[in-house]
This record gives sequence, structure tokens and C-alpha cells, in this order.
Amino acid sequence: MEFLWEGLLSITWQQVVMYVVGGILIWLAIQKEYEPALLLPMGFGAILVNLPASGVIDQMTQGVGQTHGIIQWLFENGIEISEAFPLLLFIGIGAMIDFGPLLSNPKMFLFGAAAQFGIFLTILLAATIGFDIRDAASAGIIGAADGPTAILVSQVLRSNYVGAIAVAAYSYMALVPIIQPFAIKLVTTEKERAIEMPYHPEKVSRGMRILFPILVSVIAGLVAPASVALVGCLMFGNLIRECGVLSRLSETAQNELANLITLLLGLSISFSMRADQFVRPETLLILGLGLFAFVFDTIGGVLFAKVLNLFCKEKVNPMIGAAGISAFPMSARVVEKMGVQANNQNHLLMHAVGANVSGQIASVVAGGIILGFFM
Repeated sequence: MEFLWEGLLSITWQQVVMYVVGGILIWLAIQKEYEPALLLPMGFGAILVNLPASGVIDQMTQGVGQTHGIIQWLFENGIEISEAFPLLLFIGIGAMIDFGPLLSNPKMFLFGAAAQFGIFLTILLAATIGFDIRDAASAGIIGAADGPTAILVSQVLRSNYVGAIAVAAYSYMALVPIIQPFAIKLVTTEKERAIEMPYHPEKVSRGMRILFPILVSVIAGLVAPASVALVGCLMFGNLIRECGVLSRLSETAQNELANLITLLLGLSISFSMRADQFVRPETLLILGLGLFAFVFDTIGGVLFAKVLNLFCKEKVNPMIGAAGISAFPMSARVVEKMGVQANNQNHLLMHAVGANVSGQIASVVAGGIILGFFM
């Protein structure tokens, strides 16, 4: 009883805040089903790492000396030293993606590129208000709506806000159905949202599907060498899917590998959510900058589509530009839903999916460009 009382007295108010943060993440994962595979282990881990003298981080073991607890060990070996967890997760993500809608309508590549506008705008804003340029770059990449990329970039750049960036990236990904409709409606009219886009898919050969991930890896490596690890793992996962001779490995990558790495990644990131690092005013600024980046990525994609319509005979529904972010397939579903609301004959899903998978590629290339500039 005495040890329990001493433990309670040693808890700081900052640690209490982190217990609340952890509880909120667990509630969002279970009650709202927002990215539960990641938010639940992050929330539970945030509680564990903030217990007094917690055994999941550095501890003194009698007869052995100082040892690393399990969460600190996972963080150092899976993220800090090798960046293995985010990269392995990209293999699983790549195995899940069908690039067919993009290959049958290559102009969707443009929307993936345009929807990264908010990232670079946020970097400028964060640097202007006083953040170190590496922290500013790490905050900007939240706008990619790609959790593994955000974690990898912030860790490689040695940002002081890895935990806040991870929480923001995955929280905003989960909130796509709330954030994106608001941002889209800010810059479109009902008439624009009702624009119909007939879908006429072109057959994509098996050879093209196999060649595509190889070409993307080579081109990305030449344009942004720092993106090779990111793009290469994503495209390798897709090559496993499309080659047709590794179906069991493809299924393993999509399911067991992706699920296991997501679980370990969530626990690992909680090491950066210790109260002394997380509970500070800058954390709120990082969360705000991440939201700014996310909103302006969406707006940038929409505005690009509207500019493109000035020169196109066949009009593009501007909402397709919003699907150019990396949050797959949530963003494509949002565009489809809003299109039907504006015009019940307006089905934009396949166009939006093409832009959405383009955003997957564009976000990791953007991450590589940022690493190339600021490493």
C-alpha cells in the first residue's frame, strides 16, 4: 500500500494529461472506429510510458544494470535506427493498392502532385513562425495524409515532435470524412460538385501492371534519390501483388505483415508521447499546422482541377483534385458521396480512386524531396 501511495504522489499533472490523451485515442479507436489498429496501441502505449518509473522504458535491473524496456527497444530498433517499421508497412500498403484506375487514366497523376501543395505551404508557415526548419518540414508532411511517411520523415529529420506528428497524421487520416467535405465546400459551388464524369476504362495489360512499379521506382530514384526507400518499398509491395506468381506472399503482406507492423508501430510511437516531450505549447501548434497542411492539400487539389477546366473541353469535377491526397480509400469515398449528394447520377468513384492512388505515390515522393532538402 505504501508503494502504491508513493507512486500516486510521484505522478505529475503532465502525466495525467497524457493519461487523458491515451484514453481519448483508445475511445476514438473503439467507439468511433477511427484507425483502431494504430490509435488503440498508441493510446494504450501513451498510458504505459507515462507511469512513474515505467518498466516499458529505461530501467535499472538488479544484477544487470540499465536496460531498455520493450517500448523503448521497439522504438530504437524499429524506427530510430533502421526506420524498419514504416518501410515494412509500405510493402503491405503497396500490396493492397490496385493502380489499374490510374493507369487507365494517366492524367490523374496530375491531381496527386497538385494535392501536395499544402505540405510546402505549411513548411514555409512553420518556419516563419519560428520553428526549426527540420521541425517545420516534419509538420508539413502531416498534410500528405500518410502516417508512415510522416513518421519516417520526422524521425529521419530528428524532429522534436515525432509523437505529436504521428498522432496528428493518423488522427487527421481518420477524420477525412469530416475535414475534407468542409474544405471542398469552401472552394466549390453546388454546380461544380454536380459535374458528371463518365467513366470509360481502358484495359491495362498485365505487362504494364508489372512494369509500372519498376518504372516508378527508377524515375523517383532519379528525381528524388532520398525517396528510394519509401517509393521502393511501396512499389515492391505492388510488384508482389501484380506479378501473379506470389499470391500467398501478396496476401501475407496485405494482412499479417501490415497488421503486425501497424500494431508494433503504434506501440513504438508511444515512446515519443512521454509527458516531458509531449505536453508543451508547441504540440498544439504542431497539431494546428498539421490540420492547416491537410486542409490546404485538399484545397490545392481542388483549385488545380478548376484551373485545368479553363483549358479542357471535357470538364473535370473539381472534387477529383481533393482525392489526390494519400488517404486511400477514404478520400475517394468522400468524393463519391459528395458527388451523389450534388447529383444522384454523378458517380465519381473510379476517377477519385485513380487520383487517390496517385496521391499515394506523390506523398512518398514529396517525403523523399523533403528529406533530400533538409537531411
